[in-house]
Amino acid sequence: MTDPIGATLGVVGGGQLGRMLAEAASPLGVEVVVLDPTPDCPASPPAADQLVADFDDEDALAELAARADVVTYEIELADEDALDSLDAPVHPSPESLAITGDKLAEKRALADAGLPVPDFAEVHTESGLEDAFDALGSPLMLKARRGGYDGRGNAVVGSIEEAVDYFGDLSGLIAEELVDFERELSTIGVRGANGVDAFPVVENVHEEEILRETLAPAPGDDASRDAARDVALDVLDVLSGRGVFGIELFQRGDEILVNEIAPRPHNSGHYTIEGTRTSQFEQHVRAVLGLPLGSTELREPAAMANLLGTGESRPADLAGAADALTVTDAHLHWYGKREVRPLRKMGHVTATADSTDTARERAKSAVDALEFR
Repeated sequence: MTDPIGATLGVVGGGQLGRMLAEAASPLGVEVVVLDPTPDCPASPPAADQLVADFDDEDALAELAARADVVTYEIELADEDALDSLDAPVHPSPESLAITGDKLAEKRALADAGLPVPDFAEVHTESGLEDAFDALGSPLMLKARRGGYDGRGNAVVGSIEEAVDYFGDLSGLIAEELVDFERELSTIGVRGANGVDAFPVVENVHEEEILRETLAPAPGDDASRDAARDVALDVLDVLSGRGVFGIELFQRGDEILVNEIAPRPHNSGHYTIEGTRTSQFEQHVRAVLGLPLGSTELREPAAMANLLGTGESRPADLAGAADALTVTDAHLHWYGKREVRPLRKMGHVTATADSTDTARERAKSAVDALEFR
């Protein structure tokens, strides 16, 4: 595509990622139509239209494709076979979604390409899990091959009993060595029509398997960041189609291991809206439409802090936004979700400063000013 003005991007999924994609597409003259089963989903206010349908609804997907110049997706619940049958270009490719949507297929594809990954084994039965303990050690990380996110579908287990208590049926699992990593890094890789690039390597802080903070750039020396970037660029060779890819990494000493990949914008890249010259969302729009890529250069150090739900499930009523906005160079992003639930991602704050430490303090101060009534 040579001109974005008047183009339409179809997006399967209308959560916060779809919302921020639509916000980024609008200044480019690109309209966004989202498909999501939740009426008035978070992406519906900035999007031009919403098709209310399940992610695998073939008729709705065909309508989306008929209205769009290009179809993309912001959720791995999209159906790769249905996407592959559409009469419209789909980016990233349905093949990439098939690989990354199955954690075992993803690990095998990376290992086959010679990329560094934790040792792993397929698990279908109790005896298979016993074999995994023998091969990988105990405890180990046990994951559902499909559908897990934000720690759901993942468990550290040291026995058959613990695995059965968590998963019940042990079919369709992947066991991985429990990596004694120093820190988790990530980057947003991007493939456009004319090449590949990667955003700055960042450090992520998790609690209870949920991302709490992202620090950009990752503290430490250039060598570790450069090594992580090199691995991420190699990961792009395993995947196909245009777009941005969230690439999660472990640093273990001098070694960089690939943890997981998301073929879409990623929570750890939200800081790019204020922190880099082109956000991950604008970059995704540019990439999937075949437009020139923007600069991934960091403007200044930045930190992102997630705003997570607290207390019991109830209508979302946020207080303290005005106080949060008094924090110097802090930027609030509210996702528009109508119900708050424990640990649900409701928004985020990004702050910038002359150092990551100061940016982190600002982001934390802003988030601490917010509460759900």
